[in-house]
Amino acid sequence: MTTIGVVGGGIVGLAVAREILRRRPAETVIVFEKETRLGAHQTGHNSGVVHAGIYYRPGSLKAQLCTRGRDLLKEFAAEHQVPFEECGKLVVAVDESEMGRFDALEKTATENGVPGLRRVGPEEITEIEPYAAGLAALHSPRTAIIDYVAVAEALGRSVKEAGGEVRLGEEVTGIHRVTGGIEVETPVGRTRVDHLVVCGGLESDRLGELTGGPKAPRIIPFRGEYMQVSAAKQDLIRGMVYPVPDPRYPFLGVHFTRRVNGGLEVGPNAFLALSRQRYGRTSLTPRDVVDTLAWPGFWRFAAEHWRTGITELRGVLSKQAYMREAQRYVPEIGAPDVTRAGLGLRAQAVERDGSLVDDFVIHQADGITSVRNAPSPAATSSLAIAEYVVDRMS
Repeated sequence: MTTIGVVGGGIVGLAVAREILRRRPAETVIVFEKETRLGAHQTGHNSGVVHAGIYYRPGSLKAQLCTRGRDLLKEFAAEHQVPFEECGKLVVAVDESEMGRFDALEKTATENGVPGLRRVGPEEITEIEPYAAGLAALHSPRTAIIDYVAVAEALGRSVKEAGGEVRLGEEVTGIHRVTGGIEVETPVGRTRVDHLVVCGGLESDRLGELTGGPKAPRIIPFRGEYMQVSAAKQDLIRGMVYPVPDPRYPFLGVHFTRRVNGGLEVGPNAFLALSRQRYGRTSLTPRDVVDTLAWPGFWRFAAEHWRTGITELRGVLSKQAYMREAQRYVPEIGAPDVTRAGLGLRAQAVERDGSLVDDFVIHQADGITSVRNAPSPAATSSLAIAEYVVDRMS
């Protein structure tokens, strides 16, 4: 019998721990999570969307694992009584300048086999979403919403019920190769394991370096702010309304999303974050700022995309500017109808040359598997990512 350690109590780490125990019930599995609760970071600060595979390059890991993951997640939600609602999504083009990107997106979504996908015109847009506006839209009826923290908690219970151990409040500060295994160091002490899986999210690059992995890609944190739509107008949208994304960026643009609790949110935007772990609008962690500024890839990215950064900054500073863009898609909901809600942090991997890493990146060497890049749709894909990781461990 061997011992397998998993670093990270977010949805991906917990899914990996569960999958190991499903296949190898005799193994000892230990999850190390630095926070005092599960799903405290990216898992608990996203839009709650179960993606259907519209956006991802055909043949990429994202495309493959999103397709598999959405079905596994639906089954898991039903088994564990986690709310799951297929409320559907419209991806809307509002002017002619977007139609080239729109056509390319339709081709991508079709190649990915998005279930029930169809192209609709202005009249059908308003049949599906009476208050939305646009020239054309892709309708994805199987795109769903879920509570990812509830999923993480259910995964944690599954791990413990299968005999695994979940250690909360134990931050991994060192990873040491020793004869015949690996030692995981936390403030509590050292734990010897035979294999280690690192699912560090916002800390994945730092943890990757502790394992002796490459410096690249590095994590540049981006913050995304949400607006909460007032109760008087939250029922104007039945499901989700998204813009046509810019293929130069891995961000999907400000969108309208229903929540499983009945609320309606707008967002998130995407702007450089000054902290990887804190969620105040003015939060700043000096180490995180220094690490961002010290990475050559950040400056190359910033030099190429500074105009977009200025546009995003306007939305950060002004609720009116934020909602001006959103109103192109739903004119009836404007700045007076929303209040600032929470914000999320996205771990965006950036190469030394400034390019943004779009696909999932998973490194494996000498008994250590590191998930180095797992942005959206990682939550949707989490159970499939777990299968992928455990297949390669074998």
